[in-house]
Amino acid sequence: MPPSITDVPGILAGHATDAAGATGCTVVLGPVDGMPCTVFVRGRATGSRELDACRPESLAGRVDAIVLTGGSAYGLAAADGVMRWMEQRGRGFRIGVGTVPIVPAAVVFDLMPLGRFAARPTPEMGAAACDAAATTVPEGSVGAGTGTTVGKALGIEKAMKGGVGTWSERSGEVVVGAIAVVNAFGDVLDRSGQVLAGARAPDGSFADAAAFLAGGGKPGGSLSAAHHTTLVVVATSAALDRMALGGVARAGADALARRVVPSGTAVDGDVVFACSAGAVPAPAMQVEQMARVATEMAVERAVRTAKGRDGIPGLADK
Repeated sequence: MPPSITDVPGILAGHATDAAGATGCTVVLGPVDGMPCTVFVRGRATGSRELDACRPESLAGRVDAIVLTGGSAYGLAAADGVMRWMEQRGRGFRIGVGTVPIVPAAVVFDLMPLGRFAARPTPEMGAAACDAAATTVPEGSVGAGTGTTVGKALGIEKAMKGGVGTWSERSGEVVVGAIAVVNAFGDVLDRSGQVLAGARAPDGSFADAAAFLAGGGKPGGSLSAAHHTTLVVVATSAALDRMALGGVARAGADALARRVVPSGTAVDGDVVFACSAGAVPAPAMQVEQMARVATEMAVERAVRTAKGRDGIPGLADK
């Protein structure tokens, strides 16, 4: 099995997929007692829920699950199903008469062109993703990556398929894992800086979106109806508080800037969550650098394992 975010003890992940509608959701479950979590918002077109619960000064001090979902703002409804699933199991922030599960969520815009506009993740899909949560995490065109695309600077017809990818890094007892849903406006680069998946020129070669835009090229298609976004969850076995996790989330955002070019644009809603699921002593700077590597590899895996659809090629088809 390839490395995965679930190599971090206490972390599980699951998907619910609407293949016909080309959408879905992905859930990351933390330990039963929750986990400290913070978030870094890099993009400028973000759709989210409960991000304030990830602020260092928030009352709850932890989260129980994180939802990454398609369906744009409509897809946030999937978090309702995750909350109900948690409540039925007595998991959440205890308030005396019951529990309130803390479930932040973030979305990608996949309402078009691969699926149906009316196909959006539902509360039932959120609960189904929890039921499916396990240590084995499928990658590619599943869950929140079902309808995602990358490299849309020249229009959707020149794009390639995005998806979900995961990876982990280990140093002794310190494990840092990441899962990424890649629906980027920009190109995805490999470790050497070459375009791996992205906007294609008329002859089929890669157009180099950053160079195209820097030269005054106008983005193709309707940006108002084709928003983008890359979502990442980083988890670690290291015992870090929410202040230190802020640096880990920023390191994940740094990884996006290395592998998605351009990233964090006016039409991307990039969000990076960072959470601590363990008690292993470790320097925050070590975890940050491991998070950067894990995030870079998760982004790469997302496109390498994605399958083409409706005329948009995927790397896994080769």
